Order: sequence, then C-alpha cells, then structure tokens
Amino acid sequence: MPATDAASASAGPTAKREQHPEREQGPEREQTAPDPSDEMASGLDALDAPADTRAKAVSRRVLGKAGPPLLAVGLVLALWQLAHTLNWSSTLPAPGQVWADLAAAQADGTLLPAVGQSLLRCVIGFGAAAAIGIPLGLLLTRLTLLRTVLGPILSAIQSLPAAGLVPVAVIALGNSEGAVYAVVLLGSVPSIAVAVVSGIDQVPPLLLRAGKSMGATGLRGAAHVLVPAALPSFVAALRQGWTFGWRALMTAELITATPLPGIGRILAEGKESDSMSLVLAAVLLILAVGVLVESALFGPLERRVLRQRGLTGARL
Repeated sequence: MPATDAASASAGPTAKREQHPEREQGPEREQTAPDPSDEMASGLDALDAPADTRAKAVSRRVLGKAGPPLLAVGLVLALWQLAHTLNWSSTLPAPGQVWADLAAAQADGTLLPAVGQSLLRCVIGFGAAAAIGIPLGLLLTRLTLLRTVLGPILSAIQSLPAAGLVPVAVIALGNSEGAVYAVVLLGSVPSIAVAVVSGIDQVPPLLLRAGKSMGATGLRGAAHVLVPAALPSFVAALRQGWTFGWRALMTAELITATPLPGIGRILAEGKESDSMSLVLAAVLLILAVGVLVESALFGPLERRVLRQRGLTGARL
C-alpha cells in the first residue's frame, strides 16, 4: 500500500497535466496574445487593401471593355495600310491621308459644326420619333382593328430604304430642314412602333393575369404591369429607332441641299470632288458617332435595365 500510494503520488501531477493540458498552455497563450495596436494597424491595412483591389478591378474592367474594340480598330487600320502598301486598289488612300483630311476639316472650322449639326438634327428627330412611336405601339396593342390596318403599313415603311423616302420629302417640303426631319421621322417611327408591339407581345400572360387579379386593369395595368414588364424591349426599340434615324439622316443630308452643313454634306463634297479620302473620312465620322452613342447611351441603359430585373443578359 505505501508503494502504491507513492506511485500514485508521483504519477498524480503527470496524470493531471495529461487530463487538463490547457492549464499548462494558459500562460503561453497569455504571452502570445496579439497587441491591440497591432490589430489596429492590421485593420487599417485591411481598409486600404479593398481600395486597391477595387482600383485594380476597375482597371481590369475598363481594359476588358476597351481592349477588344481598340484591338479591332488596330487590326482594321493595319489591314487597310497593308492594302494601300500592296496597291490592291488604285483609289484606296492611306489611313494617314484620311486623317489629314479630317485634320484639315478641323483646321478650317468645318468639322465640329458639321458633326454638331448632324447630331442636333438626329436628336431632335429621334426625340419626336420616340414621342410618336412608343404611344403608337401601345395603341396598336390595345386596338386590334388599328393594328390590322396600320401594322402592315408600318412594316412596309420600315423596310423601305431611306433613299426612297428622300424624294417624297423633298417634293412635299422642298430642300429644307423640314424635309430632313420628315425623313428621320419616317425612318424611326415605324421601327420604334413595330418593336414596341413585338416587345409587348412577348410579355408573359401570367403577369397580366396576376395584375388583373390585383385590380391593375386599363391604364393602371398598362402603367404598373405592362410597361415595366416590356421595358427591356422598349430600350431595344429606342436603340433600333436611333439606328434607323441616323441612317435616314445621313441619306437625307447626302441627297438634299440642306441650308446648314452636316456630315452628309462632307460626304457629298467628297463624292463631287471624286476624293476617296474625304468620302472615307465622312464614313468614319458616321461610324464614330454611331459607336459613341451606342457605347455611351444605349449600352449602359440596356445593361442597367436588365440588371435591375436579374436577367442573365446583364452579365454580358
């Protein structure tokens, strides 16, 4: 018994340490506890890190969006220069010559007024076309008889080239600003109205029935159910209307003798002087304005509308 008790007494502290190892590690844990000042410093570093991360993310996003278009432009310019160098066409000027014509137009004060006047005409004409086309499209969806009568007419006018509309406008209104605006309206209104009708036709009937069950009928249902559901299609309709209107405007400025200059006038002067470089300069201006309006207005607007509705297209 005394030997057993001695063994137990000698093994007691070791057994207790094995049963409660954390008691032995307590002092070490207290010694290695983090300093509050270190925690504050690390917290400040953590606040700075997300800002850098966001900046890098924004840079990558901008590069991802601007990189492919710039690469495409560079590829086109390289092929263009190669075609000129190899003399594939005797009438094809070098990109430098086209740039020189644009610089000369800027130097003599005709470039910016021409671009500004064309943009002003298209904005005014497009605004009037949207104010007419959207209500007309809504009206066509509500009145079956009106849709039966006007639907084919609008589709026919939409498929008519703008060059066929210019003589009608010139004969009716003369070589004036009114003729130019008439061509823009005839090019945009049918496109917007037809696209609005198509977008409303694609609204799920379940939404309309749900709105009716909650008392949203008539104008109230159109304002709170129909229009919000078809809003992405309305944005697409406006984009299409702008495209048709811009094309129609360039055709009208090219054919008609408008009192104020525009990009179409530069195109006409290049055609009359048989200057391919001036013609290509006007074409590049037309493309640049179209791309600028698309990337600065309709692209972000469409992405925002799609993102608000949780559609997968907002990820593009």
